[in-house]
Amino acid sequence: MTAPAPKATILVVDDDSSSRDIASRLLRLEGYKVVGADCGEACLRTVKTQPIDLILLDIMMPEMDGFDVCTALRDMGSRIPIILLTAKDDTDTRLEGMHHGVSEFLTKPINKVELYARVRAQLHIIELGRQLETVERNLHALRRDSDPSPRSKP
Repeated sequence: MTAPAPKATILVVDDDSSSRDIASRLLRLEGYKVVGADCGEACLRTVKTQPIDLILLDIMMPEMDGFDVCTALRDMGSRIPIILLTAKDDTDTRLEGMHHGVSEFLTKPINKVELYARVRAQLHIIELGRQLETVERNLHALRRDSDPSPRSKP
């Protein structure tokens, strides 16, 4: 019997402490490890210093908005999925988010059922990607091991 997989670490980034606390509490209730950040710079520092599986990111923050954070993360080479948390539920905001590499959107106020569904979906995608990488490595190893290496002929 294998041990259960550890729950994901989710970084919740919001300059509003109440919103950050609500999202963090909801995620902890589901068993996730939650790390908080109150601004874009804190988000970037956290991503550089600890493993993060998923980011829940507010769009409207002072100094560095959610789109700026997305750009900085992608410039760092981060492939962490981002769920953009926004009070704006319009096409322009969603298109802008997609342009910046956002994986998913969630509107404020947070609906916990929708939050859980979107988080689970993104984490499932991550797991499928890991499984695919494992299969590709195994196939590569099988090809390498079954391919006769050139030998000198007698």
